[in-house]
Amino acid sequence: MIAERPFTHGAIAVLNLNAQIDALEPQVRLGRATVEVRVGLVELISLRGLIVGRIADYERAEEVAEELLRDAPGHAGALLARARTRAGFHRFHEALSDLDRAERLSSSAPPALDAETANSERAAILQALGRYDEALALREEAVHRRASFENLAALVGLHAERGETDAAERRYAESRSHYRGVSPFPLALLDFQMGRMWMDENRLHDARRSFDAAWRRVPAYAQAQGHLGEVEAQLGDTNSAIASLHPLAASSDDPDYAAQLARILGEVGRDAESRHWRSLAAERYDELLAKHPEAFADHAAEFWLAAGADPDKALKWAQTNVEVRNTPRARGLLAQAVAAQASFVGSRS
Repeated sequence: MIAERPFTHGAIAVLNLNAQIDALEPQVRLGRATVEVRVGLVELISLRGLIVGRIADYERAEEVAEELLRDAPGHAGALLARARTRAGFHRFHEALSDLDRAERLSSSAPPALDAETANSERAAILQALGRYDEALALREEAVHRRASFENLAALVGLHAERGETDAAERRYAESRSHYRGVSPFPLALLDFQMGRMWMDENRLHDARRSFDAAWRRVPAYAQAQGHLGEVEAQLGDTNSAIASLHPLAASSDDPDYAAQLARILGEVGRDAESRHWRSLAAERYDELLAKHPEAFADHAAEFWLAAGADPDKALKWAQTNVEVRNTPRARGLLAQAVAAQASFVGSRS
């Protein structure tokens, strides 16, 4: 059993994050912020988007990064900031291009780009693209140089995606033992990664434990709460699942929660409610796919396979998703979509 260190309460940590953003936004809007401050704002807004599940935050971070790069086109930090926002919207090849350019600029003119930071960003993008061996080499090199919490925690997610549960658990314990901070965010993100792994392995009780740990650390952590609801539904605790998903579906600009709620309500025969949330999710997915097709192709495909009940749309977006990121999960989703579309065509003939 790993002894807990004291850390900031999750609700207070989110309030502090909001306060930091609110303090920097006026400086940026009035043109009084340095490049470093604007890079910092991109990172803070992106973190808030990740924690509270707010797509508008990702869009605002991208806007700040684009404005920054227009004002400081030769600044490696500005390129790094845009690379992160592009990766957040699954524009991975554009993100790699920005990262390459940042490293070239850094080698010839100040300010220098920290090599560990650049390699970490590159590894994250390679992992997202399914280029696991390349990502693993960079991650292991980073741990060899410095066995920090951040470097070890990055290996947890990579081993989890590869289905290497023993290695992921080992690195999870190592990374936890190296954590010296007081923020609950890194630990919540780490628990969430473990929850995703257990969910993929169909170890639902382990997944529920990990998602619950992440959510208890940060009660505003939308993805943890949403995935907790999904697992509870799979375990037969429908009332808890609906209670977890309903507030997210009602408040979030991410349609995934409405999609999951529609599916669960439909499965228990609450058809009118299911149709309501299905309609809202479908409308929002259409909006997001028009703006960010790479980022929402996977969840859109999952929606049209389940509550959306449109195999043709599911196949279209599953194919797009594989083109963006050729990972085992993406290929599995495509296989499901192909099977569903074939079954649908067969039923009409």
